[in-house]
Amino acid sequence: MIDQNTICAISTSPGMGAIAVIRLSGSEALAITDSIFQFPDKNKQIVNQDPNTLHYGSILSNNEIIDEVIVALFKAPHSFTGEDIVEISCHGSVYIQQTLLQLLIEHGCRIAKPGEFTQRAFLNGKMDLSQAEAVADLISSSSKASHGIALKQMRGGVSTEIKSLRNQLLTFTSLVELELDFSEEDVEFANRKELSSLSTNIHSTIKKLADSFRYGNALKNGIPVAIIGDANVGKSTLLNALLKEEKAIVSDIAGTTRDVIEDVVIIGGIQFRFIDTAGIRTTSDTIETIGIERTFDKIEQADIVLTLIDADSSFNEIIMFLTRMSEKLHEKHSALIINKIDIANNEMIDELVQMGDAMELPTFQLAAKHKTNLDQLIKFLIDSVQDNSYSQNDVLITNARHYESLRNAETAITRVLVGLQNEISGDFLSQDIRECLHYLGEITGDISTEEVLGNIFKNFCIGK
Repeated sequence: MIDQNTICAISTSPGMGAIAVIRLSGSEALAITDSIFQFPDKNKQIVNQDPNTLHYGSILSNNEIIDEVIVALFKAPHSFTGEDIVEISCHGSVYIQQTLLQLLIEHGCRIAKPGEFTQRAFLNGKMDLSQAEAVADLISSSSKASHGIALKQMRGGVSTEIKSLRNQLLTFTSLVELELDFSEEDVEFANRKELSSLSTNIHSTIKKLADSFRYGNALKNGIPVAIIGDANVGKSTLLNALLKEEKAIVSDIAGTTRDVIEDVVIIGGIQFRFIDTAGIRTTSDTIETIGIERTFDKIEQADIVLTLIDADSSFNEIIMFLTRMSEKLHEKHSALIINKIDIANNEMIDELVQMGDAMELPTFQLAAKHKTNLDQLIKFLIDSVQDNSYSQNDVLITNARHYESLRNAETAITRVLVGLQNEISGDFLSQDIRECLHYLGEITGDISTEEVLGNIFKNFCIGK
């Protein structure tokens, strides 16, 4: 499946910068570099240099100097792709970059496809498929949390777990299938009690990995936080305070926000996606009604719901609103936020705090306009993300493809457990075990197709 052509691409961001890096990989990478690169000592050649070294020289075209560059040399098999790699650091002029690429193509390279360097690393056994996917996640990571998860996966966090499961299952199925070879002699190599215990442990591990997807995916893509409330209680003001910019229009006119407004901000190394929603109230305005319907959709999608109430409004209106929303609030990480404490009377605030306690909701007193007590709310948001069911060393699933394979593997190992309980024959057990092995192998790439690989690597940037 490995294309034998030598490939090249610009690995730095498109456009002009101080420095650009052009990368080559393949069996002819060193020879092609020698055809356009000249050392100050004209008798030296790249092919004769030691691996993992840097070399200064010039790029020439028809004996004309195009640029002075630094060439980094990595020789197979000790390189990212497992092939000979050359990385040319040139000045960031777009003209220099394009001229250099054109020279490389003229001397035998072809332009790399998206993700082709990483794909070659996978095909050459330098990493498995889950690690390769983590490379893309690491590049796109935008917070400390998403960076940490991607780095752990790239270093083999998911791979280690999956390979351990597969090794246990392979031992399992080999014993069962060995029995089938001696079926006429009624020999039992696989103790059913031990197999049941092993299957239970494997099922538990697979389920825990699959269940971690919701949490891991939220950390990777941003924790969705819905800001809800009646009209004109200060939702947009709170959004602006959290984002530290005037993202949403703020007005004394009720119903200003008629659609969902979203933006992201990193707090404490965690990316949050804040969602300012339309005020939930009875209205005859068609557009506002659509906005309110979208609000309920966003509540369903959110991991955290911040419910604002106006401390300066009617107590009966507040009761009606909270009664309407109570069921939804207890399905999520929720907080009750008493806003506008700067203009409300203390007696009203005390009553609202007691109401929050009665509802068993964390309650905060804010003046969003002046950012009063905003730090307390921010601490709540960070604490809400820390899922106590996962430790810092636990592997988290962040990839939808991995999640789907794990769920399929869980279904297969569940059938094995049921089969052992019902004392079904070894050939049926073996079939279910192999199905579980297949789905786990999809994650690491032990089982893969060109179509799957194409779908994965097409989403990479060119040059990686």
